[in-house]
Amino acid sequence: MVRVSGLASGMDIDQIVSDLMKAERMPIDKMKKQKQTLEWQRDDYRSMNLLLSDFNNLAFNMTLQSSYSSKTVSSADETKVKAAATSSAANASYTLSNVTMATAAQSISANSIASSIDPTKSLWSQRGSMGTGMWTKKTIDQAAIALSADTSTVKLAKGSLSEGNTLQSISVTTGGVTNSYSVRIGTEAGTVDPNEVFINADTGEMTFGTTLTSGSTIEAFSYQQNVLNFSITTYDSNGKATGDNKDGSTSFEFDGSTSLNTVLTQISNSKAGISAFFDEGTNKVVMTRKDTGNLSSADSADGSNMVFLGGFLTGFLQLAGNAKGTDAKFTLNGLETTRKSNTFTTGGVTYTLQNNFTGDVRVNVSNDTQKVFDTIKDFVTKYNELIEKINGKITEERDRNYQPLTDEEREKLTDKQAEQWDDKAKSGLLKGDSILSSGLNQMRSNWYASVSGVSGAFSQLTDIGISTSANYSDRGKLVIEGDGTKLKEAIEKDPQSVMDLFMKSGSTTSEKGIVRRLRDTITQTVSKVEQRAGRSTWTSEQFLLGRNLKSVNSQITSFESRLTQVEDRYYRQFTAMEKAIQNANAQSAQLSQYFS
Repeated sequence: MVRVSGLASGMDIDQIVSDLMKAERMPIDKMKKQKQTLEWQRDDYRSMNLLLSDFNNLAFNMTLQSSYSSKTVSSADETKVKAAATSSAANASYTLSNVTMATAAQSISANSIASSIDPTKSLWSQRGSMGTGMWTKKTIDQAAIALSADTSTVKLAKGSLSEGNTLQSISVTTGGVTNSYSVRIGTEAGTVDPNEVFINADTGEMTFGTTLTSGSTIEAFSYQQNVLNFSITTYDSNGKATGDNKDGSTSFEFDGSTSLNTVLTQISNSKAGISAFFDEGTNKVVMTRKDTGNLSSADSADGSNMVFLGGFLTGFLQLAGNAKGTDAKFTLNGLETTRKSNTFTTGGVTYTLQNNFTGDVRVNVSNDTQKVFDTIKDFVTKYNELIEKINGKITEERDRNYQPLTDEEREKLTDKQAEQWDDKAKSGLLKGDSILSSGLNQMRSNWYASVSGVSGAFSQLTDIGISTSANYSDRGKLVIEGDGTKLKEAIEKDPQSVMDLFMKSGSTTSEKGIVRRLRDTITQTVSKVEQRAGRSTWTSEQFLLGRNLKSVNSQITSFESRLTQVEDRYYRQFTAMEKAIQNANAQSAQLSQYFS
């Protein structure tokens, strides 16, 4: 639509229409403020639900027996025995004596394996010190290699290869033309002829006598590679072989480019359960089982804990396969017994042997009163923080002099002023909320009502020294009386009764422990809040405020369409006025000409 703006009348039509529209826009500004208020209220509800859900997760931990049955363990001599206990351990004293620690099976090279071996260099390059009887040849199928840049050196995918290869030539295709290069294998390249390719037997690097251009393809070929093959068999505590092979062994294969250190590292990282290393001071290899104890197969003739197969292990490394570990032996409260490991658990107590000894070491297990006290104290503190935040929201005053800002109003304020205004406008949106108020009242009742059917003397909170704050402004906060002496005495005297008071199960509310009641109340409150404010993953139709927001949005859309029509009508009217004035001016000009 073409708009004429004051050409004839000299009036600022745009400003006049803008001023007229301000009055017309007042209802829609009110709707947008209502929308913003609903969104803030929704977010406040969801923040309360987040607090309740977080506390509910904490409350779940208070339904676990371990929260009330913590044990403390003391050893008379931790240089000999360390101990820890689970909540199921009985309060008792235990005596360990005549302790011989478990050892791990170990195999060490019988003699220096080679006076000049370098564990960091490739094994094939040191074959003179190793001998060749342990090597086997394996045929490798090298796939075609496409070159992405100009080069004269390319490495084989599988590393080193045998000098006695039958590989005679390698073909390279460039731009549809295939050229053949004769193969020379060795350890020193020397001069490479233009029609020749040298392959380093130690590293598997190919050096062509000419530069191969980008886009060329080295065609697929096969060659023979020198490899080491061997296997190791170890057993678990049940005498079962631990490897993946059908016979329970773990197989290893390495090409000649592999170093001794790499071989030993891969053995250490395998399922064989062995820690292996090379000692350069003695030129010997040490292989040790990671697990202690005599771990052998029931079928083993000599009870070996490690079985080595392959000339590399038994010949070059000179490792014997009849190594055995020993079980730990000790006397526990007069009972002579053994274990595979130096760490073992019995009666809920975990012992860790530190040294061999013949005397007695006493281990005492008792309730960890302080830890249980701290757990309950922390839970009470978190509850007080929860109700303080919720009470703060439902008692916060609503200042109706501060309404959400429109875009035009916000532009007139600084960022700091707008932030302060928003804080006041957001206040009191949950004042007196019935859902949250009811939830708080029910939680207070959960704490104060006695628990029926408890196993001991403590059936209500005051019995263990926890009561309500006498200060009314605290609005139901809990306090632990005095310095907590009464609570600690209750935990020490009857921990089962304290546990029942908090976490007892039951079919009725009166039979349930305090924490289970709280969780039920929180779950119900969260559900009611969700019906009003929803979740972030819900659609607007699934909760009350969402439906209200949808309705307001619909009203805003309809009203904005109406405002567009009203603004167009104003411009049409002013345009008609401009045209009338323009016609009058034209007639006046003609009359003036006639009279002149």
